[in-house]
Amino acid sequence: MRPAAALFAILAVSAAGADLTQTLDTLVNSSPLAARANIGIHVIDAKSGKQLYAHNENHFFLPASNMKLFTTALALTKLGPDYHFETRLIEETGGDVVLVGSGDPSMSGRVYPYNRNVPSAPPLRAIEDLADQAVVAGLTRVHGDIVGDDRLYPWAPFPPNWSQSDASGESGAPISALSVADNFVTITFAPTKAGELAALSISPALEYFAIDNRILTIAGSGDAKIRLSRTPGSRQLLFEGTLPSNAKNNYATVAIDDPALYAACALYDALTRRGIAIDGHPVARHRSSGDLYEPPDGKVLGIRTSPPASQLIQMVDKVSENLHAELLLREVGRTARKAGTVDAGLTEMTAFLTKIGAAPGADSRMDDGSGLSRNAQVTPRLVTQLLGYMYNSSSHDAWISMLPVGGEDGTLSRRLCCTLEAHAIHAKTGTLNRALALSGYAESKTRGWLAFSILVNDFAASGTDVEAWIDKIALALTE
Repeated sequence: MRPAAALFAILAVSAAGADLTQTLDTLVNSSPLAARANIGIHVIDAKSGKQLYAHNENHFFLPASNMKLFTTALALTKLGPDYHFETRLIEETGGDVVLVGSGDPSMSGRVYPYNRNVPSAPPLRAIEDLADQAVVAGLTRVHGDIVGDDRLYPWAPFPPNWSQSDASGESGAPISALSVADNFVTITFAPTKAGELAALSISPALEYFAIDNRILTIAGSGDAKIRLSRTPGSRQLLFEGTLPSNAKNNYATVAIDDPALYAACALYDALTRRGIAIDGHPVARHRSSGDLYEPPDGKVLGIRTSPPASQLIQMVDKVSENLHAELLLREVGRTARKAGTVDAGLTEMTAFLTKIGAAPGADSRMDDGSGLSRNAQVTPRLVTQLLGYMYNSSSHDAWISMLPVGGEDGTLSRRLCCTLEAHAIHAKTGTLNRALALSGYAESKTRGWLAFSILVNDFAASGTDVEAWIDKIALALTE
């Protein structure tokens, strides 16, 4: 390149950088949101790592589900894209039939690989398949109990700093090495005649909870007003409230108190429907962190192999699935440090972040794998450092394909829409009561691929308004 041409190119890049700074500064400084929120933004050239924009980039922020970027990058790197979980059904010599948990997060009705256009399958299809295999293997009678065994990971269903409200529903379902149907049930209420109790149905259709239904049908329209009362860990559910005749939002998700026991109940039901006599009862086997794990031994009646880890990781990032993220973190800990615990997984996380040049402890605090913890903290600079590393890694193509696409799929299917630039955003969302986030990549028309992180905490505006403002910033990066 001639000296004059080289100088022109340098000046053009500098001008583009100045334009970006001016554009983002205007979006930040002209917004009323900025005066009543904590905002952190960091933008780099994804390939070179050169900083293009910074605003509170070294401050700590609650990342919400942006934490999943760290967990999925760790899992993709440590487990590899072709890693599989294997869940076995074993008949022990003592007569018990044991469903041996492997940490597999996919034993549900979810479709792999992720496809927003394909409806979910029955939530207990993995259990039904294992029951079919048991029949083919010659099982006609169980002389002991049906056992749900989740001892591969110590029994610690909730990471620190999860709230009690999280643990009651889908988002904070307990973590177990034996997890089926995502460890929650959906109870749907249908209006009847005004003045009568609403009808209810449950999915999966398994008798596990004792439900006291006091939801009253009322005339008119509007949203259902449903309250759930439940002692933590209890299987007794009390529903109260009203359900208008033309109600909307007439359902509730309820976390399962003991996933291993629930899996045993589901298997008991499936085997009984196939004509297999069972002498015992559904029971669960757990272990504490101080107990050694000895895997069950006996005749193998069935095996269920998970989809590859690449597809499980894609599900985490596309739909922000908390249970998947937590199980992947524990499996990393188990395979690398012989302990399927959150602490072992986070120790591996520290090693991984150190490897990519970060300073764990100085620029982050991590309590879990999903971002549901209210004590998690990261800097925007750390997020873009991770994004830059993964962009330049051998996992580049797989990694990019795991992120939601603006206006297209996952948690971005209804955001950044109605613009041609939306599909140029590949990013992970994050949502908690006082935290909203969007971090990922923008395909810029003039600068190539950019890695960015936008973290907003303690805002006074509505979540919808904050999301719209975040989207404006992301779209500005595509110019």
